[in-house]
Amino acid sequence: MFLRIDKLQFDLPLPKEANPNGAATVQELMGGRFGEMSTLMNYMTQSFNFRGKTTLAPYYELIANIAAEELGHIELVSAAINSLLAGPDPTAQETPVDPATHPFSFAQDVRYTKHFIAAGPGTLIADSHGKAWTGDYVYSSGNLMLDLTHNFFLEGAARHNKLRVYEMVDDPTAKALVGYLLVRGGVHQIAYAKALESLSGVNMEKLLPMPNIPTHLIPEAKAVMDRGLHQILYRFSPNDYQNLGVIWNGTHPEDGSPVRVGEYTEIEGGSLVDGGHDSAAFSPDWDMAEIMEIAQKLHDKARLR
Repeated sequence: MFLRIDKLQFDLPLPKEANPNGAATVQELMGGRFGEMSTLMNYMTQSFNFRGKTTLAPYYELIANIAAEELGHIELVSAAINSLLAGPDPTAQETPVDPATHPFSFAQDVRYTKHFIAAGPGTLIADSHGKAWTGDYVYSSGNLMLDLTHNFFLEGAARHNKLRVYEMVDDPTAKALVGYLLVRGGVHQIAYAKALESLSGVNMEKLLPMPNIPTHLIPEAKAVMDRGLHQILYRFSPNDYQNLGVIWNGTHPEDGSPVRVGEYTEIEGGSLVDGGHDSAAFSPDWDMAEIMEIAQKLHDKARLR
């Protein structure tokens, strides 16, 4: 079961302006071969299929717990995409428009027109060119060493793509997103390295960082590291996953600082992103006056309970 808290794992800044092409680029971090949907579903599937959940508890708990954090990562990536699509002032979209005036004519020239045709506009579970995410990206062999090695590689490839996306976008929302994900994805890759070393004796941490760009050289990532978030493996349960410290211990390979297990309640989080009412997209399918009337009725009923 999952406990859902209605905030983002990280406080994203507002974009400088609406940036549909930037949103298209960030889509790779959602539904690309090495995006957050892949990390989520790989670890989730491996946790479902894990054999020896009791005898190999630290390894099962590591994979299952990281899967829980990845749920928050796909929400965060989606928030960045929606923010880039809506721009810094979503209320500008509220004024009723006549569809015959072609209010989405600008979208003919954006790279990812399906954001506007099919999604409201909003996030799609697809990569930066519109190819839908697929379960074919999931690897769950049943062999613990193979799965952990795959996960170590998956986090490395994800880091590689994040760095390239960072080099492409100049919007503060996208850059802050990538900075945070570089740090937290790094925690996961290091955790899998520590798990592999405990099983095999091979020091996988010597391969890190991979690509060989120190994370602190990315300003947005350094800001996250300065808060100590690269040291923490969060435990996403009030009572379970008590064996994470068996694997997540020692030091961080990039700066030698001690690592620790932290509670999900330590996460400060950030505000949700709301794209607002977009009249041209009929999202939702009322004008603002009607929406406010409905909202007031709901608030009045809530107060009576």
